[in-house]
Amino acid sequence: MSDMSNKVALVTGASSGIGRSTALAFAARGARVALAARREEELAELAAEIEAEGGEATFVRTDVSVAEDVRRMVEHTVETYGRIDYAINNAGIEGELQGIAEFSEELWDRVLDINLKGTFLCLKYEAAAMLDGGHGGAIVNVGSINSFLGFGGGAAYAASKHGQVGLTTSASAELAPQGIRVNIVCPGITDTAMHHRIRAFIGDEMFDTIIQNSVHLGRRGLPEEIAETIVWLCSDEASYVTGTTLTPDGGFTMTI
Repeated sequence: MSDMSNKVALVTGASSGIGRSTALAFAARGARVALAARREEELAELAAEIEAEGGEATFVRTDVSVAEDVRRMVEHTVETYGRIDYAINNAGIEGELQGIAEFSEELWDRVLDINLKGTFLCLKYEAAAMLDGGHGGAIVNVGSINSFLGFGGGAAYAASKHGQVGLTTSASAELAPQGIRVNIVCPGITDTAMHHRIRAFIGDEMFDTIIQNSVHLGRRGLPEEIAETIVWLCSDEASYVTGTTLTPDGGFTMTI
C-alpha cells in the first residue's frame, strides 16, 4: 500500500472499535492522526499508544451532532498539522432498540443527530478544509449492512445508515471534480462493543445462528479488517474509486 508519511488522517469515533483500529492502521503507515470522540480519556490513551510506537497523534473531544464541536475538531486538526488528507466519519450509536409503535421522538432525534446529521456536519467542515488546502483528499463514511437492511427495533439506526449512502453519493458527485473522493464502508457483523450490545439484546443463540447461516465466512469480522478496507479507500491504490459502497461483511448481504 502507498506510503502515507506526511499525510494527515482525521478519525471520528476513535475511542473504540473500528475507529480505534482505523487510527492505528493510519499511524502504522506513517500518517499523522487526529483523534475525535466524546470519551476524552480513551482518546488520550490511544494518542499515547500511537506516540509510543513512534507515530504522531493529537486528540480533541468532539460530539459530532454539535456543529461548533465539529468546526473546532477540523480547525484543531488543521492548526496542529496544517492540512487534512483523509477524513473518516465513523462516530455513531445504535440507540436503544425499541418497537416502532413505542419508539420515542427523543430517541429518534438522538440517533439521527449523531449518525446522519453528524456525518453531514463532518462532511461540511472536512470538505471546506480540503478545498481551502487545495490538495484534494479522501473521505470515508462508515455505514453498516443496515445501510441496506432494516431490522426489528432498529428503525432509527437503519434510517440513519440508509441516509449516509445518499450523503456519500451526493458529496462524491459534488467534490470529485475538485479532487476529493468520498466513499462509504458498510461493515457486517464485527467484533465491537456495539455488536456485543446487540448480541445481549437478541441472545447468544440467535446471534450465533445468524452468523452460521448468513455469513459466508462463518464468523464475525474484526475491527482491524474493517480498518484495512477504510485505509485502502484513502490510499493511492483506490485513486479511481469514489461514490461507491464497499461491504466488508463476510458475504452477509449476499445471503439475504
